[in-house]
Amino acid sequence: MTDREADDLSHEQIQQLLLDSENISEFLNVFTVNLARTISDNRNEVYCSVTLLRPKRTTPTASSHELLEDLDELQFHHGDGPCLTAARDKQVVYVPDTRSDTRWPEYGKAAAEMGTYSILGVPMELESGAAAGLDVYATRPRAFDVPAVELIEQEVAAVSSALRLALRLESQRDVEKDLTAAINSRTVINLAVGIVMGQNRCSQGEAVDILTAASNHRNIKLRDLAAELVAKMGGGPGRTHFER
Repeated sequence: MTDREADDLSHEQIQQLLLDSENISEFLNVFTVNLARTISDNRNEVYCSVTLLRPKRTTPTASSHELLEDLDELQFHHGDGPCLTAARDKQVVYVPDTRSDTRWPEYGKAAAEMGTYSILGVPMELESGAAAGLDVYATRPRAFDVPAVELIEQEVAAVSSALRLALRLESQRDVEKDLTAAINSRTVINLAVGIVMGQNRCSQGEAVDILTAASNHRNIKLRDLAAELVAKMGGGPGRTHFER
């Protein structure tokens, strides 16, 4: 374990990975590649993948090797597996030998056929309803002794801290985007209301009723109808006229 510890990813390195990444998926992909390189040795090649679970969002995965994509997909297909269990139950999951483990027989069989004979699932400490798990795949059975598990847990603790920060920043950006979209939507609707008021010489309330009726009749969102009207009016004299 001495050589592995010397290559241990520091908090500073992980923070730099986060700063250098365009988004969370890229950050996790680079992390899994670096971690796999760190804990592999001459006797045992190791692959890593991360699954991030968030409410009402597509579940992103990151991996150090393309062969893990099929294994991750198999977990999602069955809704269960070492990584999903670790993430959901917040506990370490160890599969010492995929050929004999009975918890996920189909998954274990597929993993063994791909040449991975032991798996370690480690949860990440996140917040705000998010959950994540790291899967570590080894090419020999019973590959993870106590020092190896402790090293991996240290790496996961470090990346969890950076991932929490990344999720907070992303959440803040989402709020800003939603506010901007709401303001833009309200602005275009107000412009459309003004156009209809001018066309029909009616009150603001009557103009809103006219737009709402047209929106329902055409089965499109009021915002989209308003944007269409404003765009057409912006191209020259009024070519669209909503009658009461």
